[in-house]
Amino acid sequence: MLPNVGVSAFPEDCNCANCCRGCRACGLGPLVLVRDIVWHISTRLMIMKFIMSNYSKYIVLLVLNVGLAGPVSGQEARGGAYLVQPGDLLEVSVWKEEDLQREVLVRPDGRFSFPLAGDVEATAKTVDDLRQELTARLQKYIPDLVVTVTVTEIRGNKIYVIGQVNKPGEFVVNPRVDVMQALSMAGGTTPFAALNDIKILRRDSNGLQRAISFEYRKVEKGRSLEQNILLDSGDVVVVP
Repeated sequence: MLPNVGVSAFPEDCNCANCCRGCRACGLGPLVLVRDIVWHISTRLMIMKFIMSNYSKYIVLLVLNVGLAGPVSGQEARGGAYLVQPGDLLEVSVWKEEDLQREVLVRPDGRFSFPLAGDVEATAKTVDDLRQELTARLQKYIPDLVVTVTVTEIRGNKIYVIGQVNKPGEFVVNPRVDVMQALSMAGGTTPFAALNDIKILRRDSNGLQRAISFEYRKVEKGRSLEQNILLDSGDVVVVP
């Protein structure tokens, strides 16, 4: 309940009745200052209490949604387009230029070589990114050129499943799989697997690795499905 701040607290002959700060003449200045502080604190407490009592459930839901959103993978950030990986086989062709039509292999260092363009960085780029870069490099030699880039064979989009699975190893995926699908590709888990302690090891563009938890029992029962993330190339699923 707010304190009584009516003007009746002032003497009738005091000019402070219409002043929020009081004056030294009547000696009520400090009293009015304290009154103002108490009024502001009480008002803010009442507002906070109203918000928490009426909207707390929405705040909790918002926090949960943010926390359960899950990690954003590189391919999701690029609109789901396939990102070229080392080992992939590409076909690059320049219209009406027979000498500039060939298949190129993306080397382990993430690059490929092409006449007149030199070494081109391909890792984590889409075919449209590569088409634009090749066009920019070649247009100084060939005016009005049309460049086409396609992925003819996906060899570098690999994931790894290790630990308590029946067929551990590396798997080429086309284009992507989630955690449950990866476990299926590895022949399923063994009877000794700690199913609720599965981890996905993922390395970001800066080379830093982090572990993402996966609780198989929950996902198996249709709960916590946000944990069943799509795997990026190079992800390692560890089943202890």
